[in-house]
Amino acid sequence: MGAIASGGVRVLDRGVMQLAEVDEADMERITAIEQREVERRERQYRGDRPFPDLRGKIVILTDDGLATGSTMRAAVAALRQEGPTKVVVAVPVAAADVCESFRTVADDIVCAATPSPFYAVGLWYEDFTQTTDDEVRELLERAQRRDHAGV
Repeated sequence: MGAIASGGVRVLDRGVMQLAEVDEADMERITAIEQREVERRERQYRGDRPFPDLRGKIVILTDDGLATGSTMRAAVAALRQEGPTKVVVAVPVAAADVCESFRTVADDIVCAATPSPFYAVGLWYEDFTQTTDDEVRELLERAQRRDHAGV
């Protein structure tokens, strides 16, 4: 149906909403629930660290793949608010039409594979298990330690 991101960003797929028979009131309720989840994850993942200063930087956004692109569109919109010089989207697999549509969303798009038929991102992985909150925290802490060590 869509995606949300920091900074009040919300990307809706009206066609999916219509197919799922989700009206505006339902969408507002769902958005409020998901916004609380975004805020929880930000607190849990970042802790007391501030959001990184992205002004004047090139940002590369990656994900496991692009099916509808809603989540990545929300991520790009949220990052644009932070003032990067350039936003690059890079994914290993994507639906061809979605990959192409990102040429007007990101400054550059890299889709390593655009198989046809596409169906779903998870079909292109041997192991598509979700990353846990603990794994995310550990990876972020490891990256922060490496940054402070000057590596």
